[in-house]
Amino acid sequence: MDSSNLTPQQIVAELDKYIIGQVEAKRNVAIALRNRWRRMNASPEMQAEIVPNNILMIGATGVGKTEIARRLAKLADAPFVKVEASKFTEVGYVGRDVESMVRDLAEQAVNMVKARKKEEVKERAAQVVEETILDALIPPLRSNGARTETPAYDSNTTEVPSSDAELNERTRNHFREKIRRGELEDRKIDISVKQGGGGNVGMIGAGMIDEVSMMNLQDMISGMMPKKPRKRKVTIGEARKILLEEESAKLIDMDEVKEEALHKAAETGIIFIDEIDKIVSGSQKGSGPDVSREGVQRDLLPIVEGSTVNTKHGVLKTDHVLFIAAGAFHVSKPSDLIPELQGRFPIRVELTSLTKDDFVRILKEPRNALTRQYEAMLEAEDVHIHFADDAIDAIAQAAFDINSEVENIGARRLQTVISRLLNEHLFDVPDKIVSGTTIQVTKKMVDDRLKGLMKNKDLSEYIL
Repeated sequence: MDSSNLTPQQIVAELDKYIIGQVEAKRNVAIALRNRWRRMNASPEMQAEIVPNNILMIGATGVGKTEIARRLAKLADAPFVKVEASKFTEVGYVGRDVESMVRDLAEQAVNMVKARKKEEVKERAAQVVEETILDALIPPLRSNGARTETPAYDSNTTEVPSSDAELNERTRNHFREKIRRGELEDRKIDISVKQGGGGNVGMIGAGMIDEVSMMNLQDMISGMMPKKPRKRKVTIGEARKILLEEESAKLIDMDEVKEEALHKAAETGIIFIDEIDKIVSGSQKGSGPDVSREGVQRDLLPIVEGSTVNTKHGVLKTDHVLFIAAGAFHVSKPSDLIPELQGRFPIRVELTSLTKDDFVRILKEPRNALTRQYEAMLEAEDVHIHFADDAIDAIAQAAFDINSEVENIGARRLQTVISRLLNEHLFDVPDKIVSGTTIQVTKKMVDDRLKGLMKNKDLSEYIL
């Protein structure tokens, strides 16, 4: 299935494999993703005019806000960055400025494109690496005909080589086969590795230089310093990884990578701004100046609306980047955001709190369900674990009750409960519970193990 051409219903179906409930939120992000495809296929004069409908998700922690955005980005094969709004400060204060999220997006896009390009040249690079490793094992003959020291030729061959060159070539071919079969992975060889001259260069009195200028200056100084090759003695397995990285980098045109990455980030990038409710004035009394929080909102405005940001890889325009903001809004409400910023997030979605039935489904249905994670971990020890239906029901009930009585942390509570339930088993494998054993998780086991957890109203010892 081509991810760039998914219909809204197909997108929701894909999200359903990992996230339970929250139908409204899934529908809205699916429409936002499909609208991108629609814009790309609109007439050229209209493409520039169509702007994305940014989304504001409202809901308590652990209900799936971040997971929806992250899975959406993965589905679209789009550069994705998650940031916490509470980490930003207004320009003039000490801390991260809001433009850094766009620079992070550009970095992420470059890494994605570079990884894909490396995969494309992997075969060519692997051939060069094989020859380099072979040269380290069996040096080829010198041009003057003198022979370097070489191991004996293959004793299984009855034919005697007629010259040193033939002996050398035959021995190299013999060792080439051994390398391909992985028989020499632990053998140590000397390789030449290029290393940068300076790494990150510290600047005294650089307080007034902005982040991009500082990065560009460091890159320029590092580029001016000679890259000295140095010898390293490593195993063939390690040498292959190091040399493959070097050779792949040589075969990739970085200017082309940066150009493609900036276009990808500008057209398909997704920035997820979490905890946006924490930058509302008065949301955290006594925890810093309100003017700074409102200033962060004002700094966000041009970025979300569409502006040009300088990054170390080039200029990135944010006009068509999709922004998804999220917050619990316990103390404040969305209308407490400055009006201009409210207008930049026209789509509002309220995520519902999870019920006991949702917890049951979360434990059973998603591909990455907690029960499946524990099954996979114990499979590594050749121990099998089976969760009975009534046991899953009891785990879900316990998580729901604790959320109701203490702090509602959504689906994350399931991790606390299951960790408590299986703690003893995880400790006993493989010393007492040997390989080949099957652990049956029953309702009785759940009731017995979680009895103390449920009785203790304080619960502070067990809350993560």
